[in-house]
Amino acid sequence: MKIDLLAPASFDGGQPHDQFRWLREHAPVSWQDEPRGRGFWAVTRYDDVWTVDRDFQTYSSEPTIMIADPNSQQGTSFGPHKMMLMMDPPEHAGFRKLIRSEFTLPSARLRGERIAELARQIVDAVAARGECDFVADVAGEMPSFVIAELMGLPLQDGRELYKLTETIHTAPEALPPGAGGAAVARMFEYGMGVIAEKRARPADDLASKLLAAEVDGRRLEDMEFLLFFLLLVDAGGDTTRNLLAGGLLALMERPDQLAWLLADLDGRLNAAREELLRWTSPVVYMRRTARRDAELGGQAIGAGDKVVMYFGAANRDPARFDAPERLDLARDPEGHLAFGAGPHVCLGQHIARIEIDAMLREILTRLTDFELAAPTEWLPSNFISGPKAMPLRFRAV
Repeated sequence: MKIDLLAPASFDGGQPHDQFRWLREHAPVSWQDEPRGRGFWAVTRYDDVWTVDRDFQTYSSEPTIMIADPNSQQGTSFGPHKMMLMMDPPEHAGFRKLIRSEFTLPSARLRGERIAELARQIVDAVAARGECDFVADVAGEMPSFVIAELMGLPLQDGRELYKLTETIHTAPEALPPGAGGAAVARMFEYGMGVIAEKRARPADDLASKLLAAEVDGRRLEDMEFLLFFLLLVDAGGDTTRNLLAGGLLALMERPDQLAWLLADLDGRLNAAREELLRWTSPVVYMRRTARRDAELGGQAIGAGDKVVMYFGAANRDPARFDAPERLDLARDPEGHLAFGAGPHVCLGQHIARIEIDAMLREILTRLTDFELAAPTEWLPSNFISGPKAMPLRFRAV
């Protein structure tokens, strides 16, 4: 079995579950060479991923959660400033609490009616056409709109920012030289405009609240706000967009599962959504760096080693899930790691679930007879997994 967890080709068509399966069975914590880096440990079993994600005392999110180191050919450095994802407690907790109240389950539920309205509008826009690019026209619209409204931005701007996130997630070798850095620079340029607007005319939105907030008795510096802005726009779309596109594709390939769900959509949607999250696992990996020597899965981890958690592999571990290679919408929905675990568990998971439910209700009750109009094109990324383009034909009910 050839193992290459860095090449975008390994992720063409989805995650490399054949490679993950071999690693779980033969080398669950395995050393992987890195052409432009020192190499890393790939962690593929559920229990080991769970351990690493929760044990921040041993496995640090600094200096980065990406495999490539900062300042390397593929890495990104922001000087002395860090994105919240690349902090450890207690610093991480201090920044996380600045936005936590916007993402609690009660706060997310307060947005439920508006999210349902947006879902109707999104499906309204494509229903009569009978065809669309499902990713750009449907799956990508909802998270783009929701994060734009949270931040107090025009909805159309949310669409344009989403396009930048696609470039940011694409593997550098699949892009023209410098394209990823240019996309980050454009995101920051837009963010500087947000800073100027919200400082001049603050409103009841998350961007204004962040600019007025204090950490350790001081306001956020511009770069700290920009990193928050990048994180919210970037992470705000990944799970919803890729779950909807990859999930619908999985249902189209398994009409028995789709029929089971449609037989009692309201009663079965919760379990189905969680199983689709397990199945698609939109975030491929997160890296940690060992603070000290440790033992994991029978391997000696050295201080400073990169340790990379593969969530898609963990979510198909037969030691944790019965028949994990089978999509089973009736499965017990508890326990998957699509949102991670520990202090870095996805802050937006409650809003993501409400977005997913609203979109699936609209899509599955108003559209039928789905078929691909052309082959699905997958995002050439080893970090985020999901279709980039999914031309679809359907019939409005």
